[in-house]
Amino acid sequence: MSSAMRKTTKTPVTRRLAAAAVALGSCLALAGPATSASAAPPADPVPTVFFGDSYTANYGIAPLNDQDNERMFCFQAKENYPAVATRLLADKGVTLDVQSDVSCGGALTHHFWEKQELPFNLGELPPQQDALKPDTQLAVGSMGGNTVGFNRILKQCSDRLRGEEGTLLPGTPVDEDVAAAKCGEFFGSGDGKEWLDDRFERVGWDLEELLERIAYFSPDAKRVLVGYPRLVPADTAKCLTPAPGQTELPFADIPQDALPVLDQVQKRLDDALKKAVADAGADFVDLYDRTGGNTACDGADRGIGGLLEPSLLDLGQKLPWYLHPNEKGRDIQAKEVADKVEQVLSR
Repeated sequence: MSSAMRKTTKTPVTRRLAAAAVALGSCLALAGPATSASAAPPADPVPTVFFGDSYTANYGIAPLNDQDNERMFCFQAKENYPAVATRLLADKGVTLDVQSDVSCGGALTHHFWEKQELPFNLGELPPQQDALKPDTQLAVGSMGGNTVGFNRILKQCSDRLRGEEGTLLPGTPVDEDVAAAKCGEFFGSGDGKEWLDDRFERVGWDLEELLERIAYFSPDAKRVLVGYPRLVPADTAKCLTPAPGQTELPFADIPQDALPVLDQVQKRLDDALKKAVADAGADFVDLYDRTGGNTACDGADRGIGGLLEPSLLDLGQKLPWYLHPNEKGRDIQAKEVADKVEQVLSR
């Protein structure tokens, strides 16, 4: 099989080789000398690849990378959490040699091994796994939210996102015949629940494949999967007041009784990420538990820009945050990622 086919074709051989690489790494780790939790970080720069979707690219934060080519429409911020975490680690004496940051808004998990079509027919991007090298020692990123179809869930619950204000947000409602006001009960039973169950089954398989592929193409790489920050607080009454300086509610017209449903979907996604990491012997950055006081409804402490709150991106008009981390949220992501990477590299 050619290297090109191995990079794009899902085969039992790929799975067996990846599993063997993981098993060999585990055996070597068991056979090697014991290390303490306070072991020194690596002295040499660590070849690193960042991958992921809009939560790694940090959609909504300006300025953007790649403004002279089609990758601009990945909306990857120059100061995304990979860039900030890399600086935080350098301050601690841990140097990352960033080989690539291929994170891109709109990426589904399968875009790790398949091409990604850019919006507005602006071209396509190669699979994110192409950034991995044999000498890559660290791979970090977030994926899964788009595979669950969170944008489609938001559109199912919002009339405004179904209209003009949602034209920049990819996807369609799960069922346009069901009123947005009924989305809470829609996802609780029947076709809506069946759709969600199917999406989460796909997420589980795809995350397993992603982690196996990292192990196959970069056998020495530490794999760090980054979870998603919490969007909805435990007390949804906080979502009935606009943030300071804003006129829109944090979740715009999404009914309050649907907010726990959105939170349940996000918690289920977090659990799927944790399971994939545990099964693969990788590492996980748990942002959901860390960010319960920095949701979209936490006012001045919010780490998430409101659904229709203007972001920092201005392409002739201010683009909404669409519930992505603002600068405060990005800094939380960066700190948690830097702390986990330091721990992983010191083992």
